[in-house]
Amino acid sequence: MLLVPAVVAVLSVLHFGWPWAGGPGDRDHVHHATDGTRQNYRVHLPPQYAGGTELPVMMAIHGCGMSGFGWNSMQRTTQFDVLADRQGFIVVYPTQQPFESLLNCWNSADPRNQQRGAGEPALLAGVAREVVDTYGADPARVHVAGASSGAGAAVVLAATYPDVFATATSVAGGEFGLDQVDADDPDGTPVSATARQARAQMADRERHVPLLVVQGGQDDVVPTIVGERLVEQWTHVNDLVDDGLLNDSLALTATTTSVPATRGRHAYEHTVHVTAEGRTLVEYLLVPEMEHAWPGPDGEGLFTDRAGPDVAEFAWRFAQRHDLGPPVRGAAGP
Repeated sequence: MLLVPAVVAVLSVLHFGWPWAGGPGDRDHVHHATDGTRQNYRVHLPPQYAGGTELPVMMAIHGCGMSGFGWNSMQRTTQFDVLADRQGFIVVYPTQQPFESLLNCWNSADPRNQQRGAGEPALLAGVAREVVDTYGADPARVHVAGASSGAGAAVVLAATYPDVFATATSVAGGEFGLDQVDADDPDGTPVSATARQARAQMADRERHVPLLVVQGGQDDVVPTIVGERLVEQWTHVNDLVDDGLLNDSLALTATTTSVPATRGRHAYEHTVHVTAEGRTLVEYLLVPEMEHAWPGPDGEGLFTDRAGPDVAEFAWRFAQRHDLGPPVRGAAGP
């Protein structure tokens, strides 16, 4: 009879950490949705929060085999807290609920979690809105970054809640509707088809949501073609948002900068897709020697690559250049 409580206690520690384990500025919460579901999350507040200024927000969504702030956490992997304390922004770490997935993944490949107002997107957007209300954050500067399955969730949020999230960053993740793509015949599902689905989810809230894609060239879990398709999909989504047609109306141009390897550091390529007016809509960071990992020199966890570029800083610099702005057409809905 004692076995069940013991298992529950162990799982709770793995998912949510020890109750006293939070650091300075950490506050743990539970978001309760109207349908009775709940979402645990941690908020990290930087020292600048005491000043009363409306601070930006970065939501960081963990991948499979991870938690938000417990064992093998997104908090320790990304080291966003250090950057947030220096730059002055709030970080949010949602953690998947126990038993929702065998490997504690986010279920972004499930069509039920690819639509507004339901499932994981509704919970995560609810968390973002709650953080803005609770901590007086800037609603125009709420961003999301994810790793692996959390990257899939971040892309879904960019499509389903473009009125909540100003930008999205995908690290080792795939396109909206990736579940429809056959790994043995990816061309069987055109990128244009999933792009139209993503744009359709935006509905009257549609806007150009800038996306940063980070991909490892040696990633056997999420192969390079998956990252490349995501880049192509999001250029299509932005094209469709512009005038409803796939006609290159934004006249995007791509410029690639190559950064050579140095001692203990991987080489990488950084491609920027820019409109004719000079606005960056899609960025692609390819690290040829990296496997399935979050890159960063100070990361701690099973899925980190310390030889990779500091993606937490990349994601934050990317986010700083964009705010929510108005929708292209229509007004925000529920």
